[in-house]
Amino acid sequence: MRKTAMNFDVQSHLAAVERSVAAPQRDGQPARAVTLSRSLATTLGDLWDAITSRERIPRWFLPISGDLEQGGHYSFEGNADGHIIACERRSHFALTWEFGGDVSWVQVHLHGESPDSARLTLTHTALLSPHWDEYGPGASGVGWEMGLLGLALHIAQPSAPKPDEVAFVTSQDGKAFIVGSSDGWANAAIAAGTPPATAQAAAQRTTAFYTGE
Repeated sequence: MRKTAMNFDVQSHLAAVERSVAAPQRDGQPARAVTLSRSLATTLGDLWDAITSRERIPRWFLPISGDLEQGGHYSFEGNADGHIIACERRSHFALTWEFGGDVSWVQVHLHGESPDSARLTLTHTALLSPHWDEYGPGASGVGWEMGLLGLALHIAQPSAPKPDEVAFVTSQDGKAFIVGSSDGWANAAIAAGTPPATAQAAAQRTTAFYTGE
C-alpha cells in the first residue's frame, strides 16, 4: 500500500467479512483455525488472477517470488515463505506458511456467486501455542483482513497505486478498522467457546500490536 488513499468506508469493509474460529487437530496435535470469507464485485476468473498472478499480487499484498505452481516454493518479501501443496485453477489452493521458525497452513477457496460476484474463503490453521493464548484469532485474522481489504480496493481500482501500509495503520480510519477487526475476532472467539473476558483481553493486545499503541 503506497499512497494513503482513498474514500474508505470502515464499517462497510468490516461488515463485508464473515469470521469464524475452530479447534481442529493437525498432525495429531491441537490446533486453531481462523476462517475469513468475503464476496468481491468481480468475476471468478479475475479474482483468481488477482490472487495468483505474480504481477498483481504485489499491487495489493506483498512482493512475491518463486515457482508459483503446485509443488513450488514461494516467498513474500520480508514475510513468510513456504510450499504450494495443492492448486486447482479458479477453485482453490493450499500452502504452508513458514515464518519465524514456525509452520502453519493456509487454504484458499473461491466460488462464483453470480457473473459479477465471487467469494473468497481463507482458512489459516496453526498449532496451539502461547502466541494464540496471548493474541487469540486476531493475530492472524486482523492481518488477513487487512489483506482482503487491499484486495477489495485493488479489485475496485486495479490501476490505482497501493496505499502505504504504515500511513494506513496510523490514520484514523486505519486504527478504526483494526479496532473493529479485533473486536470482530473477539466475537468469533466467544462464539467458538472462549470466555468473553479472555477473548476481549486478547483483542486489546492484538489492537495494540497492530497500531503500535
